[in-house]
Amino acid sequence: MKTTVIGILGSRLDHQGLGKRRHSRWRPSVGILMHPDFPVDEFVLIHHADEAELAGITLRDMHELAPNTRLTSHVVNYSNPWDFGEVYSQLHDFTRQYRFDPEQNHYYVHITTGTHVAQICLFLLTEANYIPGKLLQTSPSKESTQGTLQIIDLDLSRYDQIASRFEREAQEGMAYLKGGIDTRNPAFNAMIAQLEQVSIRSAAPILLTGATGVGKSRLAKRIYALKKQRGQVSGKLVEVNCATLRGDNAMSALFGHVKGAFTGALTARTGLLREADKGLLFLDEIGELGLDEQAMLLRAIEDKVFTPFGSDKETSSDFQLIAGTNRDLFQRVRDGKFREDLLARINLWTYELPGLRHRLEDLEANIEYELQQFTRKVGHKVSFNKAAREQYLAFAQTPAATWRANFRDLNSSITRMATLANGGRITEESVTEEIRRLRYDWGSFQEAAASNNSDSVLREFVATEVLETIDHFDRVQLAEVIRVCRTAKSLADAGRSLFNVSRTQRASANDSHRLRVYLQKYGLTFQQLT
Repeated sequence: MKTTVIGILGSRLDHQGLGKRRHSRWRPSVGILMHPDFPVDEFVLIHHADEAELAGITLRDMHELAPNTRLTSHVVNYSNPWDFGEVYSQLHDFTRQYRFDPEQNHYYVHITTGTHVAQICLFLLTEANYIPGKLLQTSPSKESTQGTLQIIDLDLSRYDQIASRFEREAQEGMAYLKGGIDTRNPAFNAMIAQLEQVSIRSAAPILLTGATGVGKSRLAKRIYALKKQRGQVSGKLVEVNCATLRGDNAMSALFGHVKGAFTGALTARTGLLREADKGLLFLDEIGELGLDEQAMLLRAIEDKVFTPFGSDKETSSDFQLIAGTNRDLFQRVRDGKFREDLLARINLWTYELPGLRHRLEDLEANIEYELQQFTRKVGHKVSFNKAAREQYLAFAQTPAATWRANFRDLNSSITRMATLANGGRITEESVTEEIRRLRYDWGSFQEAAASNNSDSVLREFVATEVLETIDHFDRVQLAEVIRVCRTAKSLADAGRSLFNVSRTQRASANDSHRLRVYLQKYGLTFQQLT
C-alpha cells in the first residue's frame, strides 16, 4: 500500500522566510517528509492562486528533501478564505476531481496548516468519507525541525468508549420511540431499531402503514420529538388527517390560499406545508387525498416549493414528511386513486406496524403503560389485584379477544376499568363486566360483517326482487349453501357436506336430489354457482 498525504499550504507556518534560515525552522508541510518511519509516496499540496510563489518554493524544498515522493499541487481561488460555504465548495470540488484509490493507497489529511475554516472543511470532507482516509496532525519539536506527527482515525467503531456511547444513545432512542414500553416482540423491536437510525440520519419521507389503532400517529409524534431532541429539526410538528380534507378545503388547508381565491376566502391562509417549514409534516390517511393534491404534494416533497391556491407565485417550505395509512396504496394505484410517482417517492422508508393480536407478548407491558398514563392523568394510582390481572390477561390472549381497534380498544378498556376502580384497585368483578362488554362489542362487528358478506354473496346470484321476499333466516341459510357449493367438486360432494347428519338417518341418501330441489326453490342451479 502506498501513502498519500493531502494538505493545505500554510501561508505563515510554511513560509518562515525565503532565505536559508527557513531550513532551520519547522515548516509543517516540509516536516512531514522528514520522518523516516512515515514514508510518503505522494503529497498533494492545495494552495490559493495568490500563493503560487510560496507554493513553488515549498514544493522545491520538498523535492530536494524527498526526491522519490510524487509532488502535485491543486489550486483553489476562493475570494474570501473565511467564507465557509465558498471554501467548502472548492475543496469539495477537489475531492470530486481527484481519483482516490483506497484499495492501493492509505490517505492522510494534514489539518495543521491553512485557516481554521479550511481545516474544518477538510475534517468534514474526511468525516463524510469524501476523502477516504485519516487525519494527520503535526506540531513543532524542540529537538528537530521535523516536528512530531499524530494520526487520528475517524472510524469511531475502533474506540470502545465512543462505540458504547453511540450504542447507549441508540438504545435510548429506541426506548423513546417505544414510549418507554419494554416490548418483547422481535419483529417490532427490529423495526424500531432501524427506524431510530433512519429518524436521526435521514430527512426523506417515512411511510407508516397498519390497521386503525396500531399507533401510527403516536409513533410519528415520537419520531418528531426524537429528531427535535437530536437537533434534526427546528420547526414544529404539523399533523392532519387527510380523510377530513375535501375539495377546495383540501388545497387551502395543505397549500394555503390568497385572499379572494374562492368564495369565503376573506383573508389569506398560510397552509399546513408552510407551517411545517424546518419541521415535520404528518399526513395521516394519505390515501384519502385527491389526485390534484397528490400532484402538488409530490412537487413540494421533491422541490420544496408549491403554489398556494389562487396565487401565481410559488412559496417554499423545507419539511420532512411522515405519511400514515391503513390502505393498500398499491391497490389504490391500480384503482387509479393514488399516483404511482407519489407512492414511489414516499415508499423509501416504509414500516408496517403490527396489530395487537400479532404482538400478544407485548400485551402485559402495554397494559402497564396504559395504567401509568391513567395514573398520570387523574393524579392517583390504579392497579389490578393479582387474580383480576390474571383473569384479564387470560381473556386478552384468547381467540375471542379480536382487539379490532388494536391499542385504542386496549386504552378504552383500561380506562373504563380504572375509572370504576374503587380504592384504586381493579377487581375480578370489574374484569368480568369488562370482558362481557368487549365480547358484545366485538361480536356486534362480527355479526354485521357476516351479514354484509351474506348479502354480497346473495346479490351475486339472486335477483333483487326475489331477494326482497326472503326472510333474514333464509338469507343466511342460502348464503351458506352457496358458499359450500362454490367450494365443492360436485353436486354430490356439496350435498354430503350440507346433509352430513341427516343422511346417516336415511335408508337411501340422495344428497344430490335434495340439494338440487333446494336450489330450484330460488331459481338456482349448481352449475350457475360454480
